[in-house]
Amino acid sequence: MKLSSPIHVLKSQAKELKKGQPLSMSEALNAIAQREGYSSWSLLQSKNSNAFPNSYSEILDFFNEGDLVLIGARPGIGKTSFTIGLLVQAIQRKLAPNYYFTLSENHKDIAGRIAAYDDKIGNFDESTGNPGNEYLDYIGIDYSNDISAKYIIEKTKTTISQGSVIVIDYLQLLDEKRVNPPLQDQVEALKRYAKEKGCTVIFISQIRREIENQINRVPSLEDIRLPNPLNINLMNKVILIYRENKESNDVQVNFHRPKEHQFKVNWDRVRGKFS
Repeated sequence: MKLSSPIHVLKSQAKELKKGQPLSMSEALNAIAQREGYSSWSLLQSKNSNAFPNSYSEILDFFNEGDLVLIGARPGIGKTSFTIGLLVQAIQRKLAPNYYFTLSENHKDIAGRIAAYDDKIGNFDESTGNPGNEYLDYIGIDYSNDISAKYIIEKTKTTISQGSVIVIDYLQLLDEKRVNPPLQDQVEALKRYAKEKGCTVIFISQIRREIENQINRVPSLEDIRLPNPLNINLMNKVILIYRENKESNDVQVNFHRPKEHQFKVNWDRVRGKFS
């Protein structure tokens, strides 16, 4: 059954419907789903998530509420910029608060990467980590050295909602501190949290460096760098991106979960953004 509008537009319509009536967001989403011919929003999502995206702008709508997503690549390929572009799309929709937790980037770098996609969103105050503009309620940036699953949950639990996106930069650093629980335990906790809150959690991930010595350097699930044990099946979606060389503008987007699928996107080296 073809939807009358893309899923993110239907979510916006549900948000507007909620404003005019005494409805929870779940009730508003279900009302929109019923208008589209489905008994519930969850059914609408499941029936319309089978078609894989074929462009960069379609990827965000392929993620379901409660999904854990892994986006990985070797250094210099653009995995951080690729993921930030998706985060910016979520922020621009103004549907729910979105968060970026980083253990590897600084304020200046993140601001620049965001500004490559949207100057207004990227122009935020270093002291607060947030923009002083119309997007203030839809973005939070956190650079704390204490970032872990517990920290992320505590920082977002009062504001997170259905449709929110949480980006964690990056997966392999979550349990680098010995005081933090094992990586498996943290990812399991975030999976429960994402399902409970209806948000999407995206992990940026390293790829093992040995792949550079292989004849076929296109990354696969086996190439995800896991210094500590983790069941990759916890991830609902896995996207591994690849460029033949760092001078190429063609980037291959490879889906490995829920099944294999690929297409190409354009990398603008001058502006530092994907399209």
